[in-house]
Amino acid sequence: MPSPTPPRPTTKAVIPVAGMGTRFLPATKAVPKELLPVVDRPALQYIVEEASRAGLGEVLMVTGRNKGSIEDFFDRTPELETALEAKGDQARLASVHESTDVAQVFFVRQGEAKGLGHAVLQAAAFVGDEAFAVLLGDDLIDARDHLLEQMLAVQAEHGGAVIALLDVGAENISKYGAVAVEDATVSGEAAGDDVFRVTGLVEKPPAEEAPSSLAIIGRYVLPPEVFEAIRQTPPGRGGEIQLTDALLRLVEDGVPVHGVVFSGRRYDTGDKLDYLKAVVRLAVEREDLGPSFAPWLREFAADLDGKGASPA
Repeated sequence: MPSPTPPRPTTKAVIPVAGMGTRFLPATKAVPKELLPVVDRPALQYIVEEASRAGLGEVLMVTGRNKGSIEDFFDRTPELETALEAKGDQARLASVHESTDVAQVFFVRQGEAKGLGHAVLQAAAFVGDEAFAVLLGDDLIDARDHLLEQMLAVQAEHGGAVIALLDVGAENISKYGAVAVEDATVSGEAAGDDVFRVTGLVEKPPAEEAPSSLAIIGRYVLPPEVFEAIRQTPPGRGGEIQLTDALLRLVEDGVPVHGVVFSGRRYDTGDKLDYLKAVVRLAVEREDLGPSFAPWLREFAADLDGKGASPA
């Protein structure tokens, strides 16, 4: 493997969106999971906005079959815009423009569902020889928490790869990629007690075999060397090419891999129950909805409690 590429400013983000969304059937027979609304915006728009806020203005979406509506969503809609202009509905017109103007969005097909590592590999031509971010659409990070910005700062200082970590407890670690870590020396804006050097990774280990309870969540900043690591990585768990396995190859080859432990606000939209919780939490915090929705929600919860049931 070639020696690590010196750090360069990161400007590109990759968002894999080729999954079938089976956990949200039957809705996802016709609507990609990534376009299901979280209040009034699809989860995918939140992800692109996060990338844009972090200075990543070029976004590649790795799509699959029956995902054409994702391209339509980020395209202009002249008929709709003209109709809103004619009505003088500037607020809705602005919201439509936000979805198309937030970033330069490009698309590539994965072709076959061979795992996250294979999906990331489809971005090789788009990325070239610079570092890039990977954002998974199931994880929404609150706009007030600058996780991606911190990860970019760590990568700018150290090069190599940076992954987002979350302590999920030993009882849940078998659902995630898990890591072994040691203390790291990080300075400047990236400094903090939450940055560690990653020394090992394993995909969805049994709890008794996990190196820690620190799980990889859906944010990565990766060097271009990861593409060759993916090419050399055989199918792993589930018969898929796992990005976790490719990152372990980087560690074994001496490429620095750091983890940033996240303790902020994260909303999981990949699970039906957590998706509902995300909708409620974000709606309560909205200035246009919260003042009316929150009192109703309290009354509803009190009514449930009075009947012997309470929301989780």
